[in-house]
Amino acid sequence: MKNPQSAVTHYRKDYSTPNHRIDRTLLEFDLDAESTLVKSRLDFSPWHLQQAEGLPIVLDGEDLQLECVTLDGKLLDESLYQQTDTQLIIPNAPKQGTLEIAVRIRPSGNTRLEGLYMSNGNFFTQCEAQGFRRITYFPDRPDVLSRFTVTLRADQAAYPVTLSNGNLIDSQKLPDGKHRTVWEDPFPKPAYLFALVAGQFVCQEESITKSNGQPALLQVWVEPGNLDKTDFAMQSLKHAIEWDRQRFGLDLDLDRFMIVATADFNMGAMENKGLNIFNTKFVFANPQLATDIDFENVESVVGHEYFHNWTGNRVTCRDWFQLSLKEGLTVFRDQEFSADMLAKGLDAQQAASARAVKRIDDVKVLRAAQFPEDAGPMAHPIRPDSYQEINNFYTVTVYEKGAEVIRMQHTLLGEEQFQRGMRIYFDRHDGQAATCEDFVAAMETALQEIKPDQDLKQFRHWYSQAGTPNVSASWHYKADESELVLTLKQSCAPTPGQAEKPAFHIPVRIGLVSNTGLDLPLQLKSPKNALSGDILNFTETEQVFVFQGVAKGTVPSLFRGFSAPVQVRAEYSLEELVFLARHDNDPFNRWDAGQQVFTQAIFEIYQSSGDTSGKLVQAANLMMADLLEDPSLSDGFRALAIALPSENTLFELFDGLVDPVALHFARQTLREYLAACNQGPLLKLYQARATHTERYEYNAVAAGKRALKNASLAYLTVDEPGQSLARSQFLSADNMTDRLGALNLLAHNAEDAQSELDQFFNMFQKEALALDKWFMTQATTPASHPAGNPLERIQALLKHPAFNLKNPNRARSVLAAFAMQNPSVFHQHTGVGYQLWASLVIELNAINPQVAGRMARALDRWSKLTPSLQTQARAALEKINAHDGLSPDVHEIISKALGALPAH
Repeated sequence: MKNPQSAVTHYRKDYSTPNHRIDRTLLEFDLDAESTLVKSRLDFSPWHLQQAEGLPIVLDGEDLQLECVTLDGKLLDESLYQQTDTQLIIPNAPKQGTLEIAVRIRPSGNTRLEGLYMSNGNFFTQCEAQGFRRITYFPDRPDVLSRFTVTLRADQAAYPVTLSNGNLIDSQKLPDGKHRTVWEDPFPKPAYLFALVAGQFVCQEESITKSNGQPALLQVWVEPGNLDKTDFAMQSLKHAIEWDRQRFGLDLDLDRFMIVATADFNMGAMENKGLNIFNTKFVFANPQLATDIDFENVESVVGHEYFHNWTGNRVTCRDWFQLSLKEGLTVFRDQEFSADMLAKGLDAQQAASARAVKRIDDVKVLRAAQFPEDAGPMAHPIRPDSYQEINNFYTVTVYEKGAEVIRMQHTLLGEEQFQRGMRIYFDRHDGQAATCEDFVAAMETALQEIKPDQDLKQFRHWYSQAGTPNVSASWHYKADESELVLTLKQSCAPTPGQAEKPAFHIPVRIGLVSNTGLDLPLQLKSPKNALSGDILNFTETEQVFVFQGVAKGTVPSLFRGFSAPVQVRAEYSLEELVFLARHDNDPFNRWDAGQQVFTQAIFEIYQSSGDTSGKLVQAANLMMADLLEDPSLSDGFRALAIALPSENTLFELFDGLVDPVALHFARQTLREYLAACNQGPLLKLYQARATHTERYEYNAVAAGKRALKNASLAYLTVDEPGQSLARSQFLSADNMTDRLGALNLLAHNAEDAQSELDQFFNMFQKEALALDKWFMTQATTPASHPAGNPLERIQALLKHPAFNLKNPNRARSVLAAFAMQNPSVFHQHTGVGYQLWASLVIELNAINPQVAGRMARALDRWSKLTPSLQTQARAALEKINAHDGLSPDVHEIISKALGALPAH
């Protein structure tokens, strides 16, 4: 294992091209679990036409047993090349030639799940970001694109299915009981997009017709016994292909497209060209095993990886600093795909509600996970300036905030010109490794086609500056002139390496809601040209906007649809917030106003040690009553509107040091108060949706009904009668959404839910993904549980025969659930939770550094804790930091966390 003290910091400013291109790559694999032989033939040429002779060929490689190196047919002895732990270098190489290399690797011992590894007796690969170097020596960097031909030889009985990228061009049985397949990818690609799968698999397959009239074969490969879980993934793939064709004009470019599922995978899925490898969590879906959220995630991730075929594969990244070029853009595309699929077939009002629900869900993730990252020691721009371990930068900033930056460009240009910008982008860069600047430049060209006097120069700060901008908003009314004067101020707190930051270009979607609940026409008096449609271009540190023709009592509705990823501090009175929660015509802002009321009520309880008599709590209760009785709202929207903000979101929003345990009990107190005051309407809503007998179907309307039913039940289970309803629902449920919803509520609220937990385990003990849910349910049992210390249950789960720290999904189901989703237990005042987390991170570090690095993020925000908790947290961080043999993945996270100064 690398010594973390020798970890190298890589800087974007230091980028330089390699010496050589790899024009053609021929790979041959003799697959064997203990000793796989990998032969490569690399046809190379100079990167620059005027390149000098004698520059070295530099290849990356780790944990490889080198057998031989041949250059232009000549076997090289050890004096003619240099081999280190991480590289193979051929000094004084010719400008052009052929390099042949043979290595051996041991897939069965690869617990890192990077490179070529084994899962349940089958071969899989994961090469992004730097896994290909664990397969063979190669310039493992995204700007080196090569055309790959791959030959796979394997035992016919043990590994009857052998797959790689592209098109199958040959297949035959061999006389020694083995068989051979040859795969050719017609498109050049970087090594991180290489894929190989071999083993015992069955597949569902369908044919489609591409835009050019040619057929294409779609396949979803799974291990035997799992074929009944693949239909939804197949339908999602077909929908994604058709959607990309219709919305973006992009078609499938291969003769076949394959998805393969494995239970052992560090990520959600991987977009390898034509051979996507997925975590089973994002492929398997049927009503008995998958919740509505699982169905939504399968559709989203299948779409995401397919959309990478163009935004990531056909145009890839020049270097890993440009990761958001493909990930932010593709997350935006999958969000739009999911919203369109949810709205499909609905009337206009239902479709708008479905889209709003999707938008709210996406913003909740951003606020709960990305905003804290922007405020913590790992804060970085969506295009980072430096990194030590690239695996640590597959972050919500690069992905989700990156998607918001793409969305803002879509907002500024509009759909038609945004699509024009996409066409310019592909025309310029298809088949190339590009940069974030290349994308913005394409969008700027499209913008200037219709607005020659505008550019995206200031907008580029979103790519280079870390942190969440803070926007304060105040306004006053001029009665004599019927004018509303709106003042906006922006600032962004210092982040590591960035103290001073110029103003961002922030698009503010605005509405003016009159006291009758109607939107007024937007008539901007000044500044001139700052308004485009309903979008204000907010570009200065402080800016004043004057609207005319405004009636008294009008309330501004700011950042509609969450038009920019900012923290807004608006001077709304409590009455104005309640008004917007009742009347705002933008669904997102209507939901958001309600969430602000709930948040302030929880903070009122937190700061008054449990008092529920304050005006904020009373306002929250009146608002809750309105939401429960309003028949104009869709079920899906109401389910979100009555749900309280998460504890992680509340932690970040509180202005000052926080005790997460006390914050949990404050939130729980409001929940109990709202339940007691609204028991009748809650019960009525629940019963009306619990009596339906329709067969389970996943769509926006049906999922909304289940969501509201279970959201109502979540309030009712604070008392025994509601827990009886949950027990009945658990026993009678015909789908996982309702069964797991009831089990979660019982496990978290009832004094004894062991019978239901045992029954669930017995029903699903052979279904790994269902067991992950069983583990997670118990690992998230809060401190308010009536039976006592939930930490004891977590410690018992770690000793359960079905728990396996080597499986990323199972590790996440306990460790991530406990440390990142259960703050009232993780942050208990004894510090025992911190010490347990530290021990598990150290253990996982030796097994799978990439997953351990992600788990190590649990105390990024330790400096926002109260002083006594800061002391305990720092001790846990130092325990990890002192561990001998810490991986670079974990070391970077922990060292940066320890470098954060405690807040005061």
